[in-house]
Amino acid sequence: MRPPTIRDVADRAGVSKSLVSLVLRGSDQVRAEKREAVLRAVRELGYRPNAAARSLSEQRTRTIGVLLNDLRNPWYVDLLDGLNSLLHASGLHMLLADARLNRRVGHDLAGPFLDLQADGLVVVGTLPDLTALDAVAARMPVVVAAAREPVPAGVDVVANDDERGARLVTEHLVGLGHRRIAHLAGYGAVAELRRRSFETTARAHGLADGALVEPCDMTEEGGYRATVRLLARPDRPTAIFAVNDIACVGALSAAGELGLAVPRDLSVVGYDNTSISRLRHLWLTTVDHAGHEVGRRAARCLLDRLERPGAAGRVHLAAPTLEVRGTTGPPPAT
Repeated sequence: MRPPTIRDVADRAGVSKSLVSLVLRGSDQVRAEKREAVLRAVRELGYRPNAAARSLSEQRTRTIGVLLNDLRNPWYVDLLDGLNSLLHASGLHMLLADARLNRRVGHDLAGPFLDLQADGLVVVGTLPDLTALDAVAARMPVVVAAAREPVPAGVDVVANDDERGARLVTEHLVGLGHRRIAHLAGYGAVAELRRRSFETTARAHGLADGALVEPCDMTEEGGYRATVRLLARPDRPTAIFAVNDIACVGALSAAGELGLAVPRDLSVVGYDNTSISRLRHLWLTTVDHAGHEVGRRAARCLLDRLERPGAAGRVHLAAPTLEVRGTTGPPPAT
């Protein structure tokens, strides 16, 4: 049995093929009763537009490539939700790729999106070498989300205001009375912004000597090992601010193994407000860095570039908020 065609839809609805095409493209130039007749015929016949034929006629594939730095990062869920909500409303579809896996097998990071003739590309997270985007940005609109490394000209960057987020954490801990605060610092431009803001804010409150920075690889195991090192110090901190929620979970594990109660003996704060931080048995104090909003803004920037290519690239920052939960409190009395 052959699949229904646009001619079948037109005959069933009693309209022309061109009017069916207008309805399927979402045109507002069709009267309500005609639109309903076409949509009813589409439902009754089970008609599905030929995407390949439409792409040829429009010279667009209506697909957007999304290159994730690491598919395992739980914070990307909120960002992708915000990104997809706006793209989908505009009739565009996402194609996902994992940059970490592509690097391991030696594949070109963005090449597949060029081969598939995607209409644009959103890069999510910090890639080891953003200069690889030069050739891509010359052929399609590119937006970088959740990273702050230098990008090619004409590429928009949408990110969280990481300096403000780290300042919110540090001031929260200082306000609780902590004078010895440690930061589990990560790598990359985003982590560097958080570290510098932590140190600057601590100095502004007269805590230059009490502010410690401990390197961390931003994993749970890395957070655990860095916290063990910190808590072995004779002047161990009374509060730890981790570069992300994953490392913060590692800090919680280290504190528990050493017999420290959180937050009675040690306060800990994460960053990202991932679903992990909202688990009831963790209930982390953390920074919500507006993942959904970053995703929506990235989609908006890409849609604008599709409509008006060639504009200069800009940096767009979303405002973070501090989510105070169950892992922070005043420092121990002694």
